[in-house]
Amino acid sequence: MQNNKKKKVLLVGNPNVGKSTVFNALCNKKQKTGNYAGVTVASHSGNYTFKNEDVEVVDLPGSYSVYPSSEDEAIFSKFLIDEQKNYAGVIYILEALSLKRGLLLFQQIQDLGIPTILVVNQIDQAEKRGISIATQKLSEALGIKIIKTNAKEQIGIEEIKEAILNNQFVKKDNPSFETPSEHKEFIQKIASQKGFENEYKAWMSLSFGTDLGRIESVAEQMNDPDSKSLVPKRLQVQETVRRYQNIDKVLSNVISKKAQFKELLTEKLDKILVHKFWGYVIFMMILLIIFQSVFFLAEYPMTWIEDFFSWLSAFTTEHLPEGPINSLVSNGIVPGIGGIVVFAPQIGILLYFLYLLEDSGYMARVVFLMDRLLRPFGLNGKSIVPLVSGTACAIPAVISTRNIENVKERLLTILVTPFMTCSARLPVYSIIIGLIISDGTFLGVKYKALVLMGMYLLGFLVALFSAAILNKFIKNKGKTYLVMDLPTYKKPLFGYDFKMVLGKVWEFITGAGKIIFIVSIIIWFLSYFGPKQEPNQLVATDVELDHSYLAKMGKSIEPMIEPLGYDWKMGVGILTSFVAREVFVGTMSTLYSLEDDAPEVKVIDKMRRDVKPNGEKVFSFATGISVLLFYAFAMQCVSTLAVVYRETKSWKWTVFQVVMMTGLAYFVSMIVYQILK
Repeated sequence: MQNNKKKKVLLVGNPNVGKSTVFNALCNKKQKTGNYAGVTVASHSGNYTFKNEDVEVVDLPGSYSVYPSSEDEAIFSKFLIDEQKNYAGVIYILEALSLKRGLLLFQQIQDLGIPTILVVNQIDQAEKRGISIATQKLSEALGIKIIKTNAKEQIGIEEIKEAILNNQFVKKDNPSFETPSEHKEFIQKIASQKGFENEYKAWMSLSFGTDLGRIESVAEQMNDPDSKSLVPKRLQVQETVRRYQNIDKVLSNVISKKAQFKELLTEKLDKILVHKFWGYVIFMMILLIIFQSVFFLAEYPMTWIEDFFSWLSAFTTEHLPEGPINSLVSNGIVPGIGGIVVFAPQIGILLYFLYLLEDSGYMARVVFLMDRLLRPFGLNGKSIVPLVSGTACAIPAVISTRNIENVKERLLTILVTPFMTCSARLPVYSIIIGLIISDGTFLGVKYKALVLMGMYLLGFLVALFSAAILNKFIKNKGKTYLVMDLPTYKKPLFGYDFKMVLGKVWEFITGAGKIIFIVSIIIWFLSYFGPKQEPNQLVATDVELDHSYLAKMGKSIEPMIEPLGYDWKMGVGILTSFVAREVFVGTMSTLYSLEDDAPEVKVIDKMRRDVKPNGEKVFSFATGISVLLFYAFAMQCVSTLAVVYRETKSWKWTVFQVVMMTGLAYFVSMIVYQILK
């Protein structure tokens, strides 16, 4: 048991049992929850105070067994075992609809001698299916008190806190797993010599195999000929079979189901939503509705935000003293930050729809549906989780690949996930689409929505195409199969998801705003001064934008980007956006504000009327398509590069990814521009 004043407890359970929801309810945090395995791919911690007791809750990745088959499960097992002395006990979340599956891991944790509190979540879902659970009999059979919860409705959360406060963790003395007679003598010898508290710890030390480096540390040190006949995987299978036999006996007296219970909505919907043809059609229709909403619903709030920042720029121009500070604030910082904030409504709408899909249980069907589609490309259904997550941000998406057991499939997914259109690309797409696509409609759907959807689909198709090519060159080690439980459909928590979206949008604004603030100052400084000035004039006057240091730098790279249809200002935007893609919009907003003395005019209007020296529009249709394709393919995010290296532990693959994506972006954009111009 721990000695620290703050009590630490672990939140443990299978994937998709509501652990993250319980964590959020306990700690009043907003960790993302979802209805598919792999949402929590690393331990998260939070704190709460209840009746003057401080408690730290650590939410571990979901796992089906203590024997890891993927990296997120390895994180779980290592933390559970190695940190045992540092936490008070385990809060085990058991889903009412999956008692048999969940009790396997629960009994393993019990047999390790770890104090536990058992929570049965979502009992209301079982009752809807006509399943009755005699929790009192289950409590007696397992020798532990059971707390019933509905975490999304905050039911049972106070009872969990009371149980933690009163230290109602139960430590089981006698393991429920009986060592097979043929191995008993050897296991007892290991337990005696290694000082294990019970035989199960000795059994587990052999069954782990090489995943946590324990088979060598025990079997080799014992130097016993009997250890050579013990194959870790066989021991795991032997244990699993025996445990399920025991669990079946327990549940036979606990679970009862009403005869001829009517088919639920879940079963009816699944006949269509996971259909091998209609499932894809419906998914495409849902995406189309989402992208239509991104433009339609965001139109008014975006206009309000644009008007506010135009007013703010005009206000600061009028009321600040003339000089560098006035120019910096009015033409640099305000337009730069406004250029990012204006896209917050579109990002919020997109994220809100994605959260509703996850919360309802539909996203799990997308994982199942996509498995048969992704297999020929070297991926599996679990790859769709990071691919879909990549539409929000590539960083957590790459981390979520830890849920993929096969090393090759995980590497392929990491390498192609950045092709997915993340929220940072959305501002770039929106402003370019707004410049080159008309406001017309096709069958009631805006052209702009169709083009935006096309960009998302393009990212997905290029990800698949890249995976198919890489699949030919990366050697495979074993074959995997997708095995998953489809959760029941649930009514989304609209208010909770809205709060989640507000938090994520605020993170986007503050995160991007910090970068834009710094970039805007740098761009303003380089554009305000120029090499033609005398040293004593450096602070007194500004120069024309075309004669500034920034223009000189931009024009030096213009020969490289001219084949793509870009001028020097777009070149500067592309260079700054290697920090983060959305910086392109902030940079262009700052540049066009510096170039024009009319702060009341919207940036997009300034960009629309801009022309090259030869009279050609800067943002022509050919140039716009070139920009869209460049940002669809280019690897422009330092943070994503960092997380790719962290997850692959390989500079080779990290550098390869940058060169592959950026090279593809350059050549595709160049070819398309040359054709369309």
